[in-house]
Amino acid sequence: MSGTEENINELRRIRREKLKELQNMGENPFLIEKYEYTHHSTTIKENYDELEEKTVSVAGRIRSKRGHGKASFMDIQDSKGRIQIFIKMDVIGEEAYKKLGLLDIGDIIGVTGEVFKTKTGEISVRARNITLLCKSLQILPEKFHGLKDPDLRYRQRYVDLIVNPEVKETFILRAKIIKAIKEYLDERDFLEVDTPILNTIAGGANARPFITHHNTLDIDMYLRIANELYLKRLIVGGFEKVYEMGRMFRNEGMDHKHNPEFTSIELYQAYADYKDMMEITEQIVAYAAQKALGTTKINYQGKEIDLTPPWRRMSMIEAIKEYTGIDFNEINTDEEAIKIAKEKGLEIKPGMKRGNVISEMFEEFCEEHLIQPTFITHHPVEVSPLAKRNPDDPRLTNRFEAFINTWEIANAFSELNDPIDQKERFLEQVKQREAGDAEAHMMDYDFINALEVGLPPTGGLGIGVDRLIMLLTDKPSIRDVILFPTMKPIID
Repeated sequence: MSGTEENINELRRIRREKLKELQNMGENPFLIEKYEYTHHSTTIKENYDELEEKTVSVAGRIRSKRGHGKASFMDIQDSKGRIQIFIKMDVIGEEAYKKLGLLDIGDIIGVTGEVFKTKTGEISVRARNITLLCKSLQILPEKFHGLKDPDLRYRQRYVDLIVNPEVKETFILRAKIIKAIKEYLDERDFLEVDTPILNTIAGGANARPFITHHNTLDIDMYLRIANELYLKRLIVGGFEKVYEMGRMFRNEGMDHKHNPEFTSIELYQAYADYKDMMEITEQIVAYAAQKALGTTKINYQGKEIDLTPPWRRMSMIEAIKEYTGIDFNEINTDEEAIKIAKEKGLEIKPGMKRGNVISEMFEEFCEEHLIQPTFITHHPVEVSPLAKRNPDDPRLTNRFEAFINTWEIANAFSELNDPIDQKERFLEQVKQREAGDAEAHMMDYDFINALEVGLPPTGGLGIGVDRLIMLLTDKPSIRDVILFPTMKPIID
């Protein structure tokens, strides 16, 4: 055990002894159920003129202590900020003043007293009564960013929030962004709905699901990878505009843009197409930025990005031509496409077709250039099993992905509503699954049945909420915008 660890353990032991001493004196902070505070720290500071020498009650965590004989100072931190507490022995009494020695940084206290300014002009509360509400038995780090293990910030988010006020601001912004997205849709008559998280079929996206087991039914079930197919069933049922924001789960790799559970929003509008979804996408993002930040021009990790609509639009084939010089409008066979892929050093997978090569070429050579908001349209049908074909070129679909800072932020299309075509595409996905592609779609006969009942022309859209929040809060990792990201357990 290192000297630092021994020192920390000794400090923890002392705190427990202080707790025991308090309990022996008949004061057990853990028995207190409630404390009536009247003001937050910021309210007092913002309204000093009317609160001067008025009695207030505040509550918060001790963040610093300073003693000067018969007078002491503390800073306490509440949910809004910090305020200084001034304590004099002749005001609170000698016995109560002695008990201050049993208080530690991290303890939560309630204070009643008068608002005043010190000689240095700092707005403070002159304590008349101090109540210990919770004894902290752990040692708060002085400067959490100074810890050598950065993962600890995510593992112990509760400590991160205490010692780094800017972290709390990130999650306040997150709440504002989510509220703005919902507000935009609610004002346009979209209905917020709930669909199942436990599914008997993992559908709506190409992704590897988490598998669990239902004991009573004795069947395997899947945490949803997307909520698309249920939402489209609601359009079949007669709703015209629906959306759902919630957690999705994908049993895939983890990096600065990916967490196994993440927040996504999907929305569907009857009698609309992918072009309508483009307008909604750019308007939602701009609206959220304006509401949360007061601007649509942001700085992300040193890059200036303008979110102001309208955004640039280009097809996937146009993007490949612009960034590689290769024109897939002149490459019409699978053999020609695979030859190009080999020349470019791409991995050739079994069953690869022209459309798969187009998609791989775009991902490999084009995405890195898409810093400013850009809609990439007309994806190949091979990689778009739920999108409607483009009438001018049935090899492509009326689909788009929105990119910002090289990231895919949104995915949308004119929804495929031909049940015969949909079944054929599902069967092709089943073949890919049987060939070893664990991310290929499963067959969903009930969804086929829903399409046979009749899905009107529909536009659908999905937005990665966490990635959008990363952009708007200027955070480099998805872990910085998820309160409790998935972490590998530490085994002692």
